[in-house]
Amino acid sequence: MVAELKYEISQNAYIKLVLHTLKHKTTAVNGILLGRVNPQNDSVVEITDSVPLFHSNLALLPSLEIALIMIEEHYGSKGLGIVGYFHANERFDDAELGIVAKNIGDHICRYFPQAAIFLLDNKKLEALPMGKDQSPVMQLYIRDASKNWKLAGPDGGSRFVIKEPAANAVLSDYISSEKWQDVVDFDDHLDDIKKDWLNPELFK
Repeated sequence: MVAELKYEISQNAYIKLVLHTLKHKTTAVNGILLGRVNPQNDSVVEITDSVPLFHSNLALLPSLEIALIMIEEHYGSKGLGIVGYFHANERFDDAELGIVAKNIGDHICRYFPQAAIFLLDNKKLEALPMGKDQSPVMQLYIRDASKNWKLAGPDGGSRFVIKEPAANAVLSDYISSEKWQDVVDFDDHLDDIKKDWLNPELFK
């Protein structure tokens, strides 16, 4: 029997995507997850970084293709690849994984079959200031045997963890200091190439 895959995301990769969502609260946003399969344990996908993509025209293929090529070139030299996709819906009460997210997820799966999609959970994000929940403010979707995207069931919480347990507390601090204003995504970079989509200063 094949062990079920687990996804472990680093604190910075996680926080960067959530801050990107908060910067563009009234629009859908998306991002790319970077990482690799753990060399010691091939049932764990390590997500070590993330790249905020777009906050307008998420389905625009030319922009997406340019972004993916640049991301692959930069991270490939560091031994990392694209291992998944992040999506936040436009409407606060929309908890469905839409067609754009599924299509991009399918594309990534062609190159990395174990790819995951994370969908922002607004209700969890809203509860964050209460400080009780340490679980990620996003839901894990994986492809089933018939290649349909499905929400990881009741065990989804054990299959998707943040590497650093205090990440939500750190995220809460960043939100209260409006750190989300500093996030640069590919849309920003394509408008002004001086803006760095790698966000090197974000956590300094």
